[in-house]
Amino acid sequence: MSAANLTPSNPDTFLLLGIPGLEAAHLWISVPVCTMYVVIIIGNCTLLLVIATEPALHRPMCYFLCMLAAIDLGATTSTLPKLLCIFWFQAREINAGACLAQMFFIHSLSMMESAVLLAMALDRYVAICAPLRYSSIFTSPLVAKLCMAAIARGMLLMSPCPFLIKRLSFCRSSVIPHTYCEHMAVVNLACGDTRINQVYGLGAALFVIGGDLLFIGLSYCLIVRAVLHLSSREARIKAFGTCSSHICVILISYTPALFSFFTHRFGHHVAPHIHIILANLYLLLPPMLNPIVYGVRTREIREQVFRVILRGTVTS
Repeated sequence: MSAANLTPSNPDTFLLLGIPGLEAAHLWISVPVCTMYVVIIIGNCTLLLVIATEPALHRPMCYFLCMLAAIDLGATTSTLPKLLCIFWFQAREINAGACLAQMFFIHSLSMMESAVLLAMALDRYVAICAPLRYSSIFTSPLVAKLCMAAIARGMLLMSPCPFLIKRLSFCRSSVIPHTYCEHMAVVNLACGDTRINQVYGLGAALFVIGGDLLFIGLSYCLIVRAVLHLSSREARIKAFGTCSSHICVILISYTPALFSFFTHRFGHHVAPHIHIILANLYLLLPPMLNPIVYGVRTREIREQVFRVILRGTVTS
């Protein structure tokens, strides 16, 4: 390596490689990725439209669903257009400022989504464990405060990361072996001491994922205990049925996130392209499946979707 390549610098641009080792298959991989992106846009926009136009759906859980859909649209739109440009046109260059902005939005929106899932778990807890007080506890002002708290937490926790990265010097390379500007993928390019970045990134992720999963698990332990004390079998089945959609969304959201998180930090023996594929599934699967799960399992949403489709068919 030449001396010039070892000179610390702050590059104006970075290069995103896409999926290292699978460059020849980029065009083929873009087909399912583009299809999933179209499904994400249609599914989440339909969910937002249905909830906005149906007064019967103007309730706390549906408001949380709207925020979840908006977050999913924001997270995918901040990454997938650039990803498809890499796959289709080999447009790998990304401005350093745009890279940091993309990193901020990806991770802050992921933290917001985790907070919304926690709020939805609290909603289910109150609905099942204190049904007579539900309407007095989960009021519209409380829902608005929970949503604002989710946004504030995500933005505040991620705000230091771009500044911590800007203080670093990059003497190894400006090539990011990834499809988007993931925090640790950028930090690993820096020379010098990056322990602050690594500790902060790990601490923030553990605080969000660990803390939210802990409280979600606690709420469901209380829910299970309350449901098991119900006298009739039909009541128990109905109570568990009201939680089934949320449990599916939790599994869809956290499973790829945890796989991506642990393989990126501890799975050094895992092939790089597996890291990248897992990281992309984390951004693709939840936004695509969330509206499908709630559309299929929530009768009011399903019926309203059919009404919108039939209305459009009759009009045309």
